[in-house]
Amino acid sequence: QVQLAESGGGLVQAGGSLRLSCAASGRPYAMGWFRQAPGKEREFVAAIRWSGLSTYSEDSVKGRFTISRDNAKNTVYLQMNSLKHEDTAVYYCAAARVRMTDFRGDYDYWGQGTQVTVSS
Repeated sequence: QVQLAESGGGLVQAGGSLRLSCAASGRPYAMGWFRQAPGKEREFVAAIRWSGLSTYSEDSVKGRFTISRDNAKNTVYLQMNSLKHEDTAVYYCAAARVRMTDFRGDYDYWGQGTQVTVSS
């Protein structure tokens, strides 16, 4: 069982930055960030193997968002720069035991979510 706790969400103006954190109680194979806007499906944002050797991110955030991890703190981060209004969503951290993918069903554990609101 892996427990996840996100933090770092908030209100920011368009063009601004936020860093989300996800503290994990263990070290699963991979960690991912997903987001869900009102009335929309939960969508993949980025993922990282706990080894840190590879990362993967969705096209709309490439060049703006960076996923990373700190082994000493058992924490994964999502650095979000050049934020846009359409990035507004609840952001969820997730952990996968077996593989790093962009498929929501491959993730076994989920955090409670943190709200990110970007004002235009």
